[in-house]
Amino acid sequence: MNRTSSIGVFDSGLGGLTVLQALKRQLPGESLIYFGDTARVPYGTKSAETVIHFSEQIVKFLLNRDVKMVVVACNTASSVALRKLQQMNEIPIIGVIEPGAKSAINTTQSNHIGVIGTTATIHSNSYTKVLKSINPEINVTEIPCPLFVPLVEEGWIDGSVPEMVAESYLAPFADKDVDTIILGCTHYPILKQTIKRVLPEGVSLIDSADAVSIEVKSKLQELNLLAVETEKPHHLECFVTDLPQKFEELSRRFLGQDLPDVKLVTGDW
Repeated sequence: MNRTSSIGVFDSGLGGLTVLQALKRQLPGESLIYFGDTARVPYGTKSAETVIHFSEQIVKFLLNRDVKMVVVACNTASSVALRKLQQMNEIPIIGVIEPGAKSAINTTQSNHIGVIGTTATIHSNSYTKVLKSINPEINVTEIPCPLFVPLVEEGWIDGSVPEMVAESYLAPFADKDVDTIILGCTHYPILKQTIKRVLPEGVSLIDSADAVSIEVKSKLQELNLLAVETEKPHHLECFVTDLPQKFEELSRRFLGQDLPDVKLVTGDW
């Protein structure tokens, strides 16, 4: 593990590209490896044991590529697998929940924070636990929105279908004094404009990607692992477990830029 090693980033699909993009902005000298488990998306409807198993497999894959840090760019995996991954591995492993929670605490004026996420993330109460540990006086309302992930994965981010789904899920927020909502899944920022349209005016949406990228930079500096741009040309590698062409097409639409050749991972990896 050295400064020129890559940072590994993984998610159940393409949602973690929002974190990847933030890392590229914050850390332009770092090499990055992105892993999207597109064959097994979504994680949010699966058991904790299954998500932990998938996460362990992916971290092993990334470690075999000599990464110096892993970013779990998946709220579901961060909710149920992060602690075990940290205990099993010597390299730093950072999730997305705590940075997002801190950002929400700093934003809210009403002290009532909403959280939307996958079924597994919401049932884990991970955000409530972290938010309450920072400020016990905070009120938290959590709502599962399981259809958001498949909508994003299929490219349904505009129009009447995602808007009707969002209206149905988010209606309970209309009667509460929630002024800040955490997008508790890295897929959800891709639906940000649709989500904003159905929420009361003035509600702030927290995308944890920027907060995560700042924490990653701080940790690398602390461990003297921050890449020096002149030492080695940086690069980006992308791996998926299914449909690389579809992943490339959707990522181009969401990010507005091309990814390098996306490699398909098959067999016993």
